[in-house]
Amino acid sequence: MHTILGAAQYPRYRWNQRFETWACPLSDSEDQRCQNAENVIRAALDVDPTLSRANLLVFAQGSYRANTNIRADSDIDICVCHQDVFFAQYPAGTDMNTFGNSGAGLKFSDFKNQVGYALQRRFGITGVTRGAKSFKVHANTYRIDADVVPVFEYRWYYLNNGIQDHLSGIKFISDAGASVINWPEQTYQNGVDKNRATGWKYKQVVRILKNLRGEMQAANIQAAKDFPSFLIESLVWNVADNFFDGDDLYDIVNKVVLDAWYNTYDEGRCKKWTEVNGIKYLFSTSQPWTRIQANNFLWAVREFVGFSNS
Repeated sequence: MHTILGAAQYPRYRWNQRFETWACPLSDSEDQRCQNAENVIRAALDVDPTLSRANLLVFAQGSYRANTNIRADSDIDICVCHQDVFFAQYPAGTDMNTFGNSGAGLKFSDFKNQVGYALQRRFGITGVTRGAKSFKVHANTYRIDADVVPVFEYRWYYLNNGIQDHLSGIKFISDAGASVINWPEQTYQNGVDKNRATGWKYKQVVRILKNLRGEMQAANIQAAKDFPSFLIESLVWNVADNFFDGDDLYDIVNKVVLDAWYNTYDEGRCKKWTEVNGIKYLFSTSQPWTRIQANNFLWAVREFVGFSNS
């Protein structure tokens, strides 16, 4: 068993000092390196002879767009969405003809290859690494690492009192054939709304917990190892707004962590919790994490900082 040193190292007032520092967004210089990565990737696609003719939407997603990234985060996520084709899910008993759609002429695998070629032309073969889900454009002194994710729009069609409509997200297929569906616009807007509803504390708490995760990893605390940033954001997002009341960050983080730990301790309490997008269940069997993993992390945070039970 490892020894948890956090609570012994720092009294409450020192934790508060650290929380106040960690709560802040990136500095202007750090943020500029993020923006530089986004800009050069856009430029690489704009000058590509094939993709420059395509109807592309290039946008940042994840922690960078949400402004919950921290200095220790090593990259940003850039989506490259082809807007002339899309994946679709239709209600039972309907198909694409019901909704006036037709088949696409572009395979997703071909589009992903096109994006890879464009990035290699701009950054060189050694400057880009292909992964199962994305391309890693490596950092230099001018920019940080960037994960470039080729995607198609994903449309979840439904009938509302006979009226056709759909939710719009994104979908990609990994090189191993696994489908991944995300909802970046809903995630972004719900995060903005939560931050406003909590007096701008939501994103501060997320940044603090991400920094705490880093400290815990450095202390070899197993519960913090490989713990996903998006899971931290979603856990905090599900905590009721009133737990963010007050001005003392130590108290606020204590209340948020305690409430999230209490609710994830029992499956029934968090059964309907969702990701920040409000669409995907947080602890469904399709997720790469589990409720127990989340609960263990939250308990470890409480021990590491020395939070009380009330």
